[in-house]
Amino acid sequence: MHQYGVREVEKLLRLPRSTIRALIDAGFVSPARGPRKAWRFSFQDLIVLRTAQALVAAKVPAKRITRSVRELRRHLPEAMPLSGLSICAVADKVVVKEGASRWQAESGQYLLAFEGDPANGSLSVMERKPAAPKASANDWFDRGIDLEETDPAGALQAYAEAIELDPKLVDAHVNRGWLLHEAGRFDEAEQAYRAAIDACGSEPLLLYNLGVLLVDMDRKKEAVEVYEGAVRVNPGFADCHYNLALLCEELDMPREAIRHMAQYRKLTGSRPE
Repeated sequence: MHQYGVREVEKLLRLPRSTIRALIDAGFVSPARGPRKAWRFSFQDLIVLRTAQALVAAKVPAKRITRSVRELRRHLPEAMPLSGLSICAVADKVVVKEGASRWQAESGQYLLAFEGDPANGSLSVMERKPAAPKASANDWFDRGIDLEETDPAGALQAYAEAIELDPKLVDAHVNRGWLLHEAGRFDEAEQAYRAAIDACGSEPLLLYNLGVLLVDMDRKKEAVEVYEGAVRVNPGFADCHYNLALLCEELDMPREAIRHMAQYRKLTGSRPE
């Protein structure tokens, strides 16, 4: 059975490591431990992580989330079935479709769908909104998510439309910058992130993603400055402290490296190796 590392989960589910850790700490998922005690996630863990995160965002009570994901996990296959897998909400019931068969799992009242591509085991998420005479910024954002796997250019256009309607829609900026980064269009990604920061202010996630991009562009000193900006706004951003610690060590800044690694360990409760 294939297992996924944290980086794979971050890429597939587009969740920051801090969110993944919070869902684990809440007891919604219990990944295995691999070499050096690294987390190893199953296909079931991925589905449960995204479902739990969506229910948390929908403000469903924790006890109900626990019951929902427990029932969902009990019926999930161990790996992506060849026929594909989709999970969607119908009224207040979660309906799982595997090939021609359908079954229900206890859930909260939210409108969410997961699509699984059996060809590569990838996952995407689409929030379904009621039809409206004119598409809203959120409608365009949802369309962008829908198109990311099959039509990245269309997804970029959809995110641009969302931003045009709501320049402060942070998630649309984040996804657009991430797509450009993944496509190797570094200069465009930088422009997108900086325009987003101008529009939305010093959002820690935008600064964090810009920092990751600058590292890939081999502009590490600039990345340190951007990461520092992110932790000034959100001192509890553990992943940012971790990246800063590694960068500072690489740039021969030992005091800063020790400080940020200590803060990371304090926030996550991890022990020095």
